[in-house]
Amino acid sequence: MEENSLKNKKVLVTGGAGFIGSNLCEYLLEEGSFVVCFDNFSTGKRENIIPLLKHSNFQLLEGDIRNMEDCQQAVKNVDYVLHQAALGSVPRSINDPITSNEVNVSGFLNMLVASKEAKIKRFVYAASSSTYGDSEALPKVEDKIGKPLSPYAVTKCVNELYADVFSKTYGIEIIGLRYFNVFGRRQDPHGAYAAVIPKFVSSLMKGESPIINGNGSYSRDFTYIDNVIQANIKAMLTSNTEAINTVYNIAYGDRNSLNDLVSYIKKEISVYDAKILKIEPKYGPNRAGDIPHSHASIDKARKLLGYNPKFSLQEGLRESIKWYWENL
Repeated sequence: MEENSLKNKKVLVTGGAGFIGSNLCEYLLEEGSFVVCFDNFSTGKRENIIPLLKHSNFQLLEGDIRNMEDCQQAVKNVDYVLHQAALGSVPRSINDPITSNEVNVSGFLNMLVASKEAKIKRFVYAASSSTYGDSEALPKVEDKIGKPLSPYAVTKCVNELYADVFSKTYGIEIIGLRYFNVFGRRQDPHGAYAAVIPKFVSSLMKGESPIINGNGSYSRDFTYIDNVIQANIKAMLTSNTEAINTVYNIAYGDRNSLNDLVSYIKKEISVYDAKILKIEPKYGPNRAGDIPHSHASIDKARKLLGYNPKFSLQEGLRESIKWYWENL
């Protein structure tokens, strides 16, 4: 990775107090960048960035991407934008499509306009595997998408359309990263919209049965946070002109069923508490808007960005569970 090139770069991380954003902020500071963390703390958490607040290269800017003045303030004198701010979760978007659209579409457009006006060098944003929608082709290849299955997926499709138009119309350098089921340290296990891995880990650590939606055969390409950090840095710094103004799958390039996932998690937690192995999952109804299977081709990111994910699901789980065991 081009870590040395990060020294003295000024990087804005929107949603910087969130799970992915705070990990990016931490990494960038370690590599000598100046970091502006922009968050309204609707889903981001102050505790995620408390250790960073005392760092001389770190600036916290409280604000909302739905407010254009906040966006303009955030991009001042910035070299790069890593746009992670969004309202995630398919179920949340089904329950409240209007707010998801305001944040994920209007907020995204505000950030694009502010970044264009500030003449930032490059805008890298969190796209989503939900964009593949009802396409049944496996593995997922970037130029073959289906129709969205949720309001959340619609918002992420619109992001890609806006990014494409802005790069062509205004000449701004933009790269989208379609994340596939990211997990890792600091991902919140609590709340109605918690992601599946922290939710399962939390249940098992409490000695409770994890609840699987459906029969457990649905599969996902689970992607450890350090792979995602690597992708963002490569996208931010690449000098390959062919790699710019496009989107990439960011995943490990493998898929595992939810039943397998529970088995792996039980095995890793049993290192700390052997009783966990005896706990069996419970099964509930399938969730609206869920796609049955997700598996990414990462050939494009490998070829154009030099992306090379280091952590498999099992390796990432080992690191994550160690963190949860020490922090929950």
